[in-house]
Amino acid sequence: MPVWMQTATLLALSNVFMTFAWYGHLKTLNTKPWVIAALISWGIALFEYMIMVPANRIGYTELSVGQLKIMQEVITLAIFVPFSVLYMQQPLKLDYLWAGLCLLGAVYFIFRS
Repeated sequence: MPVWMQTATLLALSNVFMTFAWYGHLKTLNTKPWVIAALISWGIALFEYMIMVPANRIGYTELSVGQLKIMQEVITLAIFVPFSVLYMQQPLKLDYLWAGLCLLGAVYFIFRS
């Protein structure tokens, strides 16, 4: 498997954990004290870091740190939009499309030779 694909796969998996750590508590722990939500979120984030750190180390063998960051941002939006709509039951907004188009521009500029 090419390095960029290994990296993207691991970053996508880590981003699922990250998204739940950052935003999942808003739905499932909203009646608990914030410190409980923070501790649970840190526990979830531990798994995110255990996947994200190897992903970035693998990616950095062939990609620049800027390329890794832009790849992460694209993956973040690709994970966040379904999470927001399906899990958090938020409306799908046209703004997600505009944000995605801006990120495509970022991908173009950071990955061009």
